Formats: sequence, structure tokens, C-alpha cells
Amino acid sequence: MLDLVLVLAFIAYSVNAGLRARRLASRDLGEYFLAGRTLRGWQAGASMAATQFAADTPLLVTGLVAVGGLGALWLLWIYGLSFLLLAYVFAGPWRRAKVLTDAELVELRYGGRGSLALRLCKALYYGGVLNCAALAMVLVGAVRFTEVFLPWHAWLPAGWIDPLARVVGQFGGGFVASSAVAPEVAGADALISVVVLMGFTALYSMTGGLRAVVTTDIAQLAIMMVGTVIYAGVVLVDLGGPGGIVDALVARHGVTQAEHWLSLGPGDELGPALLVVLVLPWLFQASSDGTGYLAQRCMACTDEVEARRAGIVFAWLQIVLRSVPWVIVALGLLVIVPPGPGAVDVAAREQTFVQGIDLLLSPGARGIMLVAMLAALASTIDTHLNWGASYWSHDVYGRLWCEVLRGRKPSGRELVWVARAANVALVIVALTLAARIGSIQAAWHMSLLFGAGIGAVLLLRWLWERINVWSEFAAIAASLVLAPVLLLHCDEVPLRLSLMAIASTGITVGVALCTPRAEPAVLAEFYRRVRPPGFWGRTAAALGEDPRASRRELARGLGRVVREGLVLYLALYGSVRLLFPLPGSGRLGAVVALAIAGGLVLWARRRGD
Repeated sequence: MLDLVLVLAFIAYSVNAGLRARRLASRDLGEYFLAGRTLRGWQAGASMAATQFAADTPLLVTGLVAVGGLGALWLLWIYGLSFLLLAYVFAGPWRRAKVLTDAELVELRYGGRGSLALRLCKALYYGGVLNCAALAMVLVGAVRFTEVFLPWHAWLPAGWIDPLARVVGQFGGGFVASSAVAPEVAGADALISVVVLMGFTALYSMTGGLRAVVTTDIAQLAIMMVGTVIYAGVVLVDLGGPGGIVDALVARHGVTQAEHWLSLGPGDELGPALLVVLVLPWLFQASSDGTGYLAQRCMACTDEVEARRAGIVFAWLQIVLRSVPWVIVALGLLVIVPPGPGAVDVAAREQTFVQGIDLLLSPGARGIMLVAMLAALASTIDTHLNWGASYWSHDVYGRLWCEVLRGRKPSGRELVWVARAANVALVIVALTLAARIGSIQAAWHMSLLFGAGIGAVLLLRWLWERINVWSEFAAIAASLVLAPVLLLHCDEVPLRLSLMAIASTGITVGVALCTPRAEPAVLAEFYRRVRPPGFWGRTAAALGEDPRASRRELARGLGRVVREGLVLYLALYGSVRLLFPLPGSGRLGAVVALAIAGGLVLWARRRGD
């Protein structure tokens, strides 16, 4: 009963947040999608972190640690550099651009022939393909959690669940769920869970817009952190603290295996492809400059200082604060639910995160963790609904349908209603895709390659004035052509990503050099408004300004990324190694790492940087 009360309280709070923000959100798209540009940096950063604190992420962490040890988490931790690059290099330009969506930036940056077509292409791809695929994958991950805690077949009368189970069975597969009950019954349970979750999330998201999303995200992040800290605390108490976990790993699995799990190095699995792992995933991706909901949060801040602060808060929450309790749980579960001999079943190990909640937590604590996992799901879904709807209402309906084809300017309230309708459409599409997990997995692999193909041009359009609209078209075309070829003929993922990144970047630069520049007037207007860092000397000189100023700004930003990155990763290393030293080793290295991190922070503050 206590678990149910906590869940209902969470639902009531979220819906109330949407209703309270409804009046302001209904004014126009600036209020609906950017909260009137009133967000503080900590609010925007917390919302970013809540969005990426998806319910499937702790399961992923548990599986990664079981297979590759703590070193495998660098596949996730390395993205901290991308977050810092957003904070110190791109957050300010995004805020100064004063656009409503990242797709709108295309016309501001390039202007002229082809820019509208590129804007619509990106709106459809990001708002439709990538957004719905991400939503569907989140829903598929949610099934692993809801199948344990939401057994609708046991709660509802047979006359209610049986017809739905027959429909799921005839549909041909549907959601993959537990084998403890008949597949069609498990599928019906999963379908009810995701429909209820999507419906409740869409209710407050489409009612209150970004204000409601951020308000609920902050509360949801707090609930998620409290829940995972409680979970980690119970694991520590059950096993006798961090030292007890290390001793138990050695006793059960031997020193060699324990060191493998506790190592923070890249390990044998990542060693041969270390350069690819440390460069390509975070630098060459479909949101390398923050494109998407990260840029949306920066654009919604009150000013560029707050936008930068949002990126910094996001990086620390994402990489350090949320990682420590997850590491404790992942290592503890290797003792509490030890893997069997032979190859590790990754899916089974991921599921132990949910099993541990059921095994270890008392009713009250389990209720908090249940709400935390539901909050993790809701905070991801609400962002994708709100962000995806922004493309359909602003770029497709407002710009193409109303302004270009109909020759009229739509009202703010009209666009808000279109945005709300787009939320509903996104829910339907995501549910349909989630029921076909095979196609989603293929789309996910394709999106990785696509990101490797367009990441460079997303960065270069800010940093180099020579990049033009045809460069972006070329990058997209190269990705679409090369991705199927590489998927068919190259099985090594690091090599596949490397080939895509090298080929697409070369094509992008080649096209930029062989085609005309954007109109000088367009570049001048973009430079005056955005003040982009990098190589803009020709445009700056034409405006009578210092041609080296933008290069100095880029150098300062990259220097801050390096400094803050050192602090971030030293703090992460020190925190984890302080809790879990390698067998037979002391904690001196952890103390030194934390001391250096603290010294760098004090040095930066004295410089006023």
C-alpha cells in the first residue's frame, strides 16, 4: 500500500505541474518550448541530467560492469567531454542565436538556396526518425522494469486482460517480456504499462510545455538520486561496506576476476580500439554540438552565462554524482546474484538491477525506488515528446505549411495546439515502433553510423565560416550511402565508425572548398548575432573587427574544457577508487587524485575563471 501511495503522489505532482504551467505555455511557442527563456543554469542542467537518467541506463551499467568491469563504463563516461564542450564552446552561441529549434539555425547560418530544404530535412530526421527511435528504445527498456512490479494480469479481471492478450498474440511478437507467464499475457502487461506511462507523461508535457517538463524533471532527478542512494546504501550494509564487497569478490571469484571487475583501465575489450572509444563516440555523433534537447535547454536559459552553467551542472551530475551509487550497486550485485560459469548473459545481468530491488529493499524503500524508476522513464519521455513536437509545429507546420505554402503567419496559440497534437502523434508512433524491437535495434545501429557521419559538420559549421549548406547536405548524403555498405561489409564496430567519420569529414571539407561560400551578408548577420568561436577572420575583417578574436575565444573555450575535464575525471577516479581499491592496494592514488582536482578548482577560482 505504501508503494502505491508513493506512486500516486508522484503522478499527482507531475500532472499538477502541467496544469499550473498551462496558461503561460499556451501563449506562443517561445513559452511552450523554451519556457519564455527564463531557466536558470542549474534548472536546465538538472533537466538535462534527468532526461539522460533513463530507466534503462542503470541496467546498462550493471551489464557493462559484469562483462567488462568498471573500465567498460568509459563508453559512457567519455561523453563528459561532449558535455563540457557544449558548456564552454557552444552553449553561448546557441543562446545568442535566439532560435527556437536547432533546425531553424540552418536558415540563419546559411541563408539562400537550399537552406529551407535542409531545415526541413533535419526537422523530419531529428523530430521523427531519431526522436521516435529513442522513445521506442526507452519503452523497450521500461518493459524489463515494469514486468516485475506491474503485473497487470494479476490485478485486473481475466475478462479485461484476456482480450488484450489475444490481440497482442495476433499482432505478431509485440513487446518482449518475462517468460514467467505466457508471452501474450506478458506482452499485454507490457503494453498496458507503457500506454499508461506514455499517457500520463504526455498529459503534463503537452499541457504545460517545457516549464512543466523542467519542473517535473528536477523533482524526478531528486527522487532518482535518493532512490539509487538508498539502494546503494542497502547493498553496502548487506555486504559490510565497500571493503566487504571487494573481499567478497575476491573470495567468490578469485583475485584475477576481482581485479578485472574493479579495474578502471580500458581492459582487453577496449584496448585495441582505445582511440576510437575515446574520440569517436563523443566527438562524432548526431548531437556533437548539443543539437537536440541539450541545445533546447541552453536556448531556454536567461542568458549565455546561465547556458554555460547548465552544461557544467549537467556534466557533473551525469558523470560523477550519478555514477558512484550505480557502481556500488553493480559491484554488489556481482556478489549478491553472482554470475554463473562461462560467458556472461548480458541481458540476465542487466535484469539483476531490478531483481535486487525486489530482493533487498523494504516496502518503503522499494516504493521510493519504484517511483525513482518511473521518474527516470517519465523524465526521458517528456523531453523527447516536447523536443520532437517543436520541429513539427515550428519548422514543418509554421515555416513550411503556413509561411511558405499558405503565405500567412500562424498565431502563437495555433502553433501551441499543433504542438500538443504532435505530442499525441509521437506517442502513437513510438508505441508502434517499440512493439517491433528488431527494427529499432537496426535503426539504433544505423543512427550510430549516421552520427559518425554528420558529427564533424555540426561542429565545423560553428567553427569555420567556409562551411556551407551543401557541406551539410553532402555529410547527410555520405552517411546515408555509406552506412548500409559498412553495415553489410564491416563487422568491427570501431573500424566501421572510423571509416564513416574519416570519409564523411573528408567529403564535407572537400565540398566546402569546391562550392561557393554563403552570402557575405548572411555570414555577417550570423557573426554579429552569434559571435561564433573559431575561424571567422574574413567575416570579422569585413565588419571592421579583430579577425583573431574568434580564434582566441575558441582557444579559451578548449582550454577550459581540458581543465574542467581533468577535474571531472580526477574526481570520478578518486571517488570510485577511494571506495573500491584494487585488491592488495591502498587508497593513496585516490587521495592524490582528489587533492589535485581540488587544487585545480581553487586555482581556477583565484583566476576568476
